[in-house]
Amino acid sequence: MNQISKSLYTLHLAMVLLGFTALFSIIIPLSATDITFGRSIVACITLFIIVKLGKQSLKLNRPKDYFIAFGLGAIMAVHWVSYFAAMQLASVSVGIIALFTFPVITVLLEPFFEGIRLVWQDVASACVVLLGIYLIVPDVSLNNDVTLGIGVGVFSAVLYSLRNLLHRKYFTHYSGAQAMAYQTLVIALCLLFFVSPELSAMSGSTFGLLVLLGTLCTAAPHALIATSLKHIRAKTFSLVACMQPFYGVILAILILNEQPRWNTLLGGLLVISASIYETVNAHKLHKSS
Repeated sequence: MNQISKSLYTLHLAMVLLGFTALFSIIIPLSATDITFGRSIVACITLFIIVKLGKQSLKLNRPKDYFIAFGLGAIMAVHWVSYFAAMQLASVSVGIIALFTFPVITVLLEPFFEGIRLVWQDVASACVVLLGIYLIVPDVSLNNDVTLGIGVGVFSAVLYSLRNLLHRKYFTHYSGAQAMAYQTLVIALCLLFFVSPELSAMSGSTFGLLVLLGTLCTAAPHALIATSLKHIRAKTFSLVACMQPFYGVILAILILNEQPRWNTLLGGLLVISASIYETVNAHKLHKSS
């Protein structure tokens, strides 16, 4: 098997592991904040070990990069908490679909960061995403947990888009493992004063799930992604990344016995289709520019 094929399998494995993260919002009997705090500590330790084993420097190149890392980590802290909260309010299927509005949100935010102009195709994609979200929403009222979960999920998607744009602009000179190591450290520091007493009294099984979430489903997939990007193009990565909600929904059906409604599946199909289109279109524009 050649390196490209190995990298593709590695990347799909990473997406399956990231798809598993959504399930922990239901499986772990803790609040979204407590889950995020535990996840960040375990992931931080694991990622710093990976960086050290990879013989990369644990130090950042410039003093101002520590401030950038703090800003990115603070955004990620709110993103991760809202990500888990969305699925606890609605369901894994609905929450992960709401999150994957982020590729189109990214396209809409890009003009503010990179000085490019929106084209009509971007507006059309945004309309498709809005239609997909409309199909998923059961009732236009924040008193409905599913509707509230969708709103929180889209908010999480906005934060994720913002973090990705800032990362691309200011932090791409570091490897994925280095960047996430510092960001998970900041996440833990940001949430230190918001965790509940329940976290210190958690059972051994809950602790084991947090370790599994922080290592196998957080640190490991980010390390796998960094490895696979050495042999495949960014476009290929972006397209495979769009498979994450598909894997997440399938895992929720198989493991949590979720039964998404037909309108949830149709809305999800519209959202993911728009994400794939924008991914392909963005790379065509970069290639021609």
